[in-house]
Formats: sequence, C-alpha cells, structure tokens
Amino acid sequence: MPEARAFWVDAPGQGSLRAEPLPPLEPGMVLVETLASGISRGTETLVFQGLVPASQQAVMAAPFQAGSLALPVKYGYCSVGLVQAGPPELLGRRVFCLYPHQDRYVVPAAAVLPLPDDVPTERALLAANLETALNGLWDAGATLGDRIAVIGAGAVGLLAACLASGLPGAQVELIDIAPAKAPLAAALGLTFRSPAEAAGGADLVIHASGQPAGLTAGLALAGFEATVLELSWYGSRMVELPLGEAFHSRRLRLISSQVGQVAPRQRPRWRQPDRLALALRLLADPRYDLLLAPPVPFAALPAAMAALASGPSDIVCQVIDYR
Repeated sequence: MPEARAFWVDAPGQGSLRAEPLPPLEPGMVLVETLASGISRGTETLVFQGLVPASQQAVMAAPFQAGSLALPVKYGYCSVGLVQAGPPELLGRRVFCLYPHQDRYVVPAAAVLPLPDDVPTERALLAANLETALNGLWDAGATLGDRIAVIGAGAVGLLAACLASGLPGAQVELIDIAPAKAPLAAALGLTFRSPAEAAGGADLVIHASGQPAGLTAGLALAGFEATVLELSWYGSRMVELPLGEAFHSRRLRLISSQVGQVAPRQRPRWRQPDRLALALRLLADPRYDLLLAPPVPFAALPAAMAALASGPSDIVCQVIDYR
C-alpha cells in the first residue's frame, strides 16, 4: 500500500502536510483516491485556532479524525474521491466520505456513499453543510407558508435559506451585515436584507452567522411564540443575550441543532447515512455551484486554512484540488 499525505493542525494557527502509512486493505474496506475536499469554514477554523473547549472535544470529534482536538489533530469531513480497490460494486465509483483532508485513505465500504451521476465532484463537497442545514430545518419544524428569517450568509445559512425557499408559500429573507453578499443571494434566487431592513415578526429565525450579535438580532426579529434555531457553534467563546427584554413576553423558543444526531421527529425512521444520501441528491441543483470558491492545490492547504482563519472573507466553501 502506498503512503498517504494528510493535513494536520499542529498547534493553534499552524498546519502542515504529513506523510503517513495506509492500513492494509482488508475485506469490506475500500481504498479511495481523493479528487477534492472542502473546508467547512465555521467548525474547521475554530479547530485550526485551537478554540474547541475541553468539554466538547470528544463530542466534536470527526468520524475519522486522528489525534485530539486539544491538538495536534487531523480533522475534516468533506471529501470526494474515486474508489481504487474494494468491493466490485464500488470500483471506479465517485464517493463522498466524512474524511479529513488526505490524498488517499482506507475506510470501511459502509463509510462511503456513491455520488449521484448528476452531482459534480466539487458540488458534492457541500454535502456535509447541506446535511447540517437539512437537519436544522427538521429540528425547527419548518413548514409551508412560514415567514423565515435566516441570519448569516455563510455556507450553512445560504444552504438553509435555499432549502427553506423551496417550502410552498414560505417567505424567506436572508439577512447579513455584509452588502457584498447581496449579489450571491440574488443569483441563488433569495431575498437579501440587512438587519435594519428585515421584516420582523418571523415564525422561524435560523441563526447561522457564527457571531453572538447575529443571535441577538434574531431574537429581535422573532414574532410571538416563534422559534429561534441556533445553527452556529461558538467553540470556547462566551455568548451574552438580552433575555431580559421581550424574550419571555413574546414566549420565544430558542433551540439548538447539531448534525451528530438525526432530528427527533425523523429519528425513528431515518439513519444518518439516509440523511446524508438525501443531502447528496438535493445537490443536483446547479445553483449550489455558486457557493464554491476556485480550487487551490492540496499542497497549498496549510496556507489556505490560515488565510480563512485570519478574518472575514467572501469565500463560502474553499475547494481543495488533489488532481
């Protein structure tokens, strides 16, 4: 078996590519040669900066990570590759896997999902983020005709807004403080508003900005007995909220969502692989190509990750090219 190269976070703000041996290919396993991977910006930049609190390091572990979130760690979960060896039915197939950034890897065959033929390789990198957005809408109970405010035009916010806009009769506003996000929203067919322009009185507020101020704005936009869904994850950062204002008199419901579990209403009938397979099917929509940044080569991944973690950026999903 050949060696592999993998991206590791060595210390806060520092990453490198390391060579490592591959395990033997045993029955029921597949060897995948990576075609592309994607940086899930919110969580991965927190990991890169060493901002995962000790209490959550076990909970937030990725399926095939190595090392510890206390660092160093090999982390990531958006990988598309080509099956080079394994069961005959998977040979030569493009597959998605929740695997870190690595140029080839060996995993159980059950850990990969074949891509639908109408989903391009790079677009499939959005599957993990789309699965998060899908699970969030399930958790929130979004339904027909809802007035829905989505705060934060990052990958998860954009995907949640796109999914919500497909609900018949739903009125969806995508809200962000950056006017530069407006053209992308328009290209996706979404209504874009600044926080000051938002309609308010929403039945459902989905917060995905990653900033505490966004959640505060979400509470203000929620209507009577509305649900505010928190999709952001703050790592070790503390969040202050104005719960002494209209939070109680408007009987608001603030709930969390996390992709590690299927939403309760679907859990008796849906397994996690079923949910991920649905996300891949939904990516047949060509609009989602607009979320992909031009690819950078795998060799440049350490610099690309450092740049993403350094501050605000227009990049939604950074594509890493291994070809």
